[in-house]
Amino acid sequence: MKKKWLAAALMTLLAVGVAGCGNKQNSEKAELHVGYFNNVTHAQALLMKADGSLEDSLGEDVDVSWTAFNAGPAEVEALFAGDIDIGYIGPVPAVSANVKSKGDVQVLSGATQAGAALVAREDSGIQSVKDLSGKTVAIPQIGNTQHLCLLNLLTENSLKPVTDGGDVTVSAVANADVANMMDRGDVDAALVPEPWASTLLKQGAELVLDYDQVFMDGKYDVAVVVVRKEYMEEHPDIVEAFLKEHGAATTRIVEDTDVSLTTLNEELLSATGKSLGEDIIKEAFSRIQVSTVINEEALMKFADISKGQGFINEVPEKESLFVKK
Repeated sequence: MKKKWLAAALMTLLAVGVAGCGNKQNSEKAELHVGYFNNVTHAQALLMKADGSLEDSLGEDVDVSWTAFNAGPAEVEALFAGDIDIGYIGPVPAVSANVKSKGDVQVLSGATQAGAALVAREDSGIQSVKDLSGKTVAIPQIGNTQHLCLLNLLTENSLKPVTDGGDVTVSAVANADVANMMDRGDVDAALVPEPWASTLLKQGAELVLDYDQVFMDGKYDVAVVVVRKEYMEEHPDIVEAFLKEHGAATTRIVEDTDVSLTTLNEELLSATGKSLGEDIIKEAFSRIQVSTVINEEALMKFADISKGQGFINEVPEKESLFVKK
């Protein structure tokens, strides 16, 4: 009986040990945390999340999670904390993250270019950038891509914001609130990304500068993909697989635009409870170029403007900012 009891106890211990090893193996399963915005300028992220192509590519050995953000600074903080590994983000927050992390956050790929327009109230009398003198212009966020594009436009037209001794009032306004503020006369013009530019135009705003007149003939990144350097060094195969699917999503959007836009809109509806009108999303994509190419010149110019405005304390070296291919 004693031998039987010892044998049973040993079997129990072995079973617990095997289970423990299984749990340890599960806990060591590779993970990929992707950050993005529920916005059409992050088109590849929306498409991949909707169709599960990234999960299919990586297989059961990698757990993929998606985290939506509303603003660049919040996503940057998540990168710093290691809560996300790869992120779709604006070029200006990407540059800022690279500088503040001392090169630990790098630009991995392009995503979309242009995708913004300068619009004005119908009765504002604004027909050119020079007409912004004495006016109030809305931008989504201080220090973001559209803000820096506006500052560059003002400089090119010998204008300055009020904060720099000029007479143009630059106001950070949530994109969804711009229309109401225009209706009240609190805002005269707005430099906003898509789909908000198309939405404002449909509601009666007038186009002042189209996507290819805002900055560098429209050949500037409005969304890029960044990666944590530590994650890339630890999981080069996962990053490579991600890039492959990101490229495939880009190709699908370019070659099968109508079907892709339908999928994107369905994902927006699922994630936010709201979808875009078919006319709005199509017009928005007439101002967006979906591409994996990075315009390094544009990002470096954004870096120069950011440093000049005091948003960053140094301009990063290209070798630090961009992932070596």
